[in-house]
Amino acid sequence: MNKIKSLAICVCLAVGLSACASKKEPYDYAAYQQHKPKSILVVMPANDSLENKAPAAVLSHTTKPLSEAGYYVFPVAVVQETFMQNGVYDGEQIKDISLPKLKEIFNPDAVLYLNVEKYGTKYQVIDSKSTVTVSGKLVDVASGQQLWSGSKTVTHSGTDNKGSLLGALITQIANTAMDTSRKLTEPTMQQLLATDCDGCILHGKYSPKNGQDKQLQGK
Repeated sequence: MNKIKSLAICVCLAVGLSACASKKEPYDYAAYQQHKPKSILVVMPANDSLENKAPAAVLSHTTKPLSEAGYYVFPVAVVQETFMQNGVYDGEQIKDISLPKLKEIFNPDAVLYLNVEKYGTKYQVIDSKSTVTVSGKLVDVASGQQLWSGSKTVTHSGTDNKGSLLGALITQIANTAMDTSRKLTEPTMQQLLATDCDGCILHGKYSPKNGQDKQLQGK
């Protein structure tokens, strides 16, 4: 009987510890709420994928969700042209530019640094998948504090040819030719820069929902 009781206690403790371990802490928005950026400078993403066209594809779908969230976003084409005129062409080079220098040139409240981690179609024996993974962090220009960070992945599977080795290979070739991954950049950025969920960005000053973010209610 004592052994049964001991076993029951161990099971209860294990369940309790498991529940504690799986409990997720709410996202910390303290720095974000303190600095409350109004304008965001989006720079060319760094690129860890094998596709040279990935950063530009991601950059082109960044302005809309940020604007809809209530921020002034510096025109990305003008920003990139400014960098290029000064001999800076990619995201890795831009990361080396100091925040005071960016403030001097553009005077933004915050900078959004993006990184393309995955972009492309991968052959997987009996299927072929196109994947886009982008991570980002929002940094306050004046203080250098990180205000927010996140990462999102969107995947498209060639299910029409699933179960066929030849079909998977054909899907990979077709997806590469049509640049299916480029079509995935828009939903990826919409999800990465979404609002009203724990871990999402907050609504900016120019949004009617400013200060009414769902994830902040009750805090």
